[in-house]
Amino acid sequence: MAKQTPYGVMRRLILGGLWLAGASGAAMAADASQLGTTLTPLGAEMAGSKDGRIPAWKNEVQSTDGWTWGKPRKEFWKYKNDASQYTINAANMAQHADVLTPGQMALLKQNPGFQMEVYPTRRSCGVPDFVADNTRKNVATAKMGADGWSLKTAVVPGIPFPLPTTGAQAMMNMKLRYRGVGVEYQNGYTMVSPRRGSEDWITAGYEQNYFFPTGKKGSFNLSDVGNVEYFTYFTYKSPAALAGQALAANILFDSASNETFYYFPGQRRVRRLPAYAYDAPQIGFENQYLLDETAMFTGTLDRFDWKIIGKKEVLVPYNTFGAYDFKAKIADVVGRNALVASARRYELHRVWVVEATVKQGARHVSPKRTYYLDEDSWNAVLAEDYDVQGALWKVREGYLVPVYETGTCDVLAFSQYNLPEGRYVFDFTTVGAGVDVKWLTESRGERTKASFYTSENLRAISDR
Repeated sequence: MAKQTPYGVMRRLILGGLWLAGASGAAMAADASQLGTTLTPLGAEMAGSKDGRIPAWKNEVQSTDGWTWGKPRKEFWKYKNDASQYTINAANMAQHADVLTPGQMALLKQNPGFQMEVYPTRRSCGVPDFVADNTRKNVATAKMGADGWSLKTAVVPGIPFPLPTTGAQAMMNMKLRYRGVGVEYQNGYTMVSPRRGSEDWITAGYEQNYFFPTGKKGSFNLSDVGNVEYFTYFTYKSPAALAGQALAANILFDSASNETFYYFPGQRRVRRLPAYAYDAPQIGFENQYLLDETAMFTGTLDRFDWKIIGKKEVLVPYNTFGAYDFKAKIADVVGRNALVASARRYELHRVWVVEATVKQGARHVSPKRTYYLDEDSWNAVLAEDYDVQGALWKVREGYLVPVYETGTCDVLAFSQYNLPEGRYVFDFTTVGAGVDVKWLTESRGERTKASFYTSENLRAISDR
């Protein structure tokens, strides 16, 4: 196997192509008048790049007329007829090194057949007016806690720090990106590729709901809606070894005291799992998937020191409808070593580069991580984890798509590549599910209420 990229080399590679964030960014953060003028409503640079490869941001509707939920999203996308401009593979990646990350170069070099199809850049991730208004208010209102990682005050729904000066602020923006009040998977899948020498996949089917209390339309103080980032519930439908297991949890903005309850059908009881967080392996996936790797990153920020390294132009997964094609067959999208190239679309975008280093006195199996946050939407579109020896270990790709329900863009589906073991995880996908994921903009039924996500209710609905 090729030698992994040491962390120090990765840092030098990144710094070679960054615009460093410094005192000028701090000064800009105090000036709300730039939002919607020289900056987008969420704080991105409105202008395109000097060389024209990244266009100016557009405030436009991305779908064409006629889309309703249940119809394939890509068929109604304004730019569905875009053609690939060029292909990057192991043979020519050196020519494009200035717009690739260390993780991407490792995938191209080590993963047989991995290639990247590059398309025109489409900068049209939008935001509803009320979210833009709240984001503007947050310039003078939002504050982090004294600990430096928790959120103390903000106006929601909105981005709390549209021009962040710390890495924790940037990650809090990712957590508070507008996604409506909920996400609903009637059928979703988590897939883990086989071990070397085996053909046995793990394919877990599930039903899952997210409820975001901060996503209600309007303008609210965080203290009025509570400090919960999200509630979630899921239950496995398959395979037999997992079927019937279920979870209910809440993740908080200002505390590491998240509550997770798990139902074990063989015991017919619900257990509270206080240690089921951070780098604990998720049940059923052969140590390939940690809790805080879910959806690129989940959980509280307290175990790491977060630092903004700067901004960089990078080829990132963008408008990747192939990862959400609920009418496609799994075999046509999910390859042995990676998703097929036609399901992954890459565009050149500016991203915030945020470095996470485990705090002194804390522990984590990935003591260093790098996150790449899309400047237009605050989604995490790439991430890299390093092991205790400083070698590149895992690479995550977040598959961003425009969300017609909310008028924003979101990342749900993602892949995670374990470089030393040659395996990958593909989660939050509806490929092969026969039914689309749904974003909810209005509260609807018991699953958009906190009372649904209690241990008592989990026990009541989990009897088999």
